[in-house]
Amino acid sequence: MKTLLKNATLFNEGLTFKGSLLINGEFIEKIYPYRLPGTLDPESVHIIDAQGLLLLPGVIDDHVHFREPGLTHKGDISTESRAAVAGGVTSYMEMPNTNPQTVTQDLLEEKYQRAAELSVANYSFYIGATNDNLREVLKTDPQRVCGVKIYMGASTGNMLVDDEETLSALFRNAPGLVAVHCEDEATIRKNTEQMRKKYGEAVPVSAHAQIRSAEACFLSSSKAVRLATKYGTRLHILHLSTEKEMSLLTSGRPEDKRITAEVCVHHLWFDDRAYDEKGARIKWNPSIKTVNDRLALWEALLSDKIDVIATDHAPHTLEEKEKPYFQSPSGGPLVQHSLVAMLELSNRGFISREKVVEKMCHAPARLFRIDRRGFLRENYYADLVLVDPGQSWVVKPENILYKCGWSPFEGGGFSHTVTHTFVNGELVYENGKINEKVRGRRMKFDR
Repeated sequence: MKTLLKNATLFNEGLTFKGSLLINGEFIEKIYPYRLPGTLDPESVHIIDAQGLLLLPGVIDDHVHFREPGLTHKGDISTESRAAVAGGVTSYMEMPNTNPQTVTQDLLEEKYQRAAELSVANYSFYIGATNDNLREVLKTDPQRVCGVKIYMGASTGNMLVDDEETLSALFRNAPGLVAVHCEDEATIRKNTEQMRKKYGEAVPVSAHAQIRSAEACFLSSSKAVRLATKYGTRLHILHLSTEKEMSLLTSGRPEDKRITAEVCVHHLWFDDRAYDEKGARIKWNPSIKTVNDRLALWEALLSDKIDVIATDHAPHTLEEKEKPYFQSPSGGPLVQHSLVAMLELSNRGFISREKVVEKMCHAPARLFRIDRRGFLRENYYADLVLVDPGQSWVVKPENILYKCGWSPFEGGGFSHTVTHTFVNGELVYENGKINEKVRGRRMKFDR
């Protein structure tokens, strides 16, 4: 049976209009601006009256850590993909710093097989680079894998790539897109020792921005840009956090650039004044920095120097997060709340709804050249989200779906509510309930 989303307000490619959308199987069959034709047979079409609701393409999050395998006490593909669709995220790209780390083709395919069994959202997985797995990286098929992840700074286990010959070989030869985490390890170590001299082991969380400093970020990201420029690499710089790094970027469409950039929701929402209230709940790497850094990120996002908004969703248990600074891990959960958080910021005048859709749906699809996702277009996959712009709510433990059970937004309210999410034409989320039978698909890339 076909499904008709009737009388919604559609947001697509900079346009906002009242209309309806017809789903047939996995795909969008027809978009009807303003009026419906009189030829639809109501007995063969399931109709959802979307009067008063916003209809958006599904969010594509290019940066998540779902913790499977090996770290599943924090989160797993099943729980985190369910939180994702509840937040309007229909596709995600997951990072390799699991246990074991995803640094071989066999381990990569094991993740894809696991996601095919468990994920209610569409998926892709990065292969991780190390100092000694270049041959494995070069086997990667860029039409079936979102990218190669390089940690150019401190990282889990042995994933820090600091061998200069290996770095050059990766930038010169890596298949497809190279995504980088940029923080300079030597600078972080120096700053850490200075803080230890000042505080001993009782370093406050508020010192995180000085330890993981703006200089540490710029030294590493500027090096990545130099290497990419030298070798013509298709470079994507993840979770930018500083004003200084904006000088490395150019404005334009993501599909026209060789070097693109991502900003995460927490770097747009918080600045270092929030450490006193939130503590380690907003301890991320790279760190949340000053208000001037946050405002510079906003300016770069709105001028198209920064291309996409993502989450760096990285759950840890509260028990882990509440440990002293040096034992408390960095990262936090975000996929359930990223879209409503950005729409809340739109309500507050920071960004238009159209720009939210551009940066969270269209731009990731363009940047990664994803096959037929990220837009409201006929013959594209029906990855869709309905949002009620007038249904406010408060984030509480009872409505948090992350396995870790907490959120940095806990106790705060949002003005928008995700009511329905479709993945490949199937209704996977409706008003708080998840259809456990739905399974997402492996994303493909037109490269």
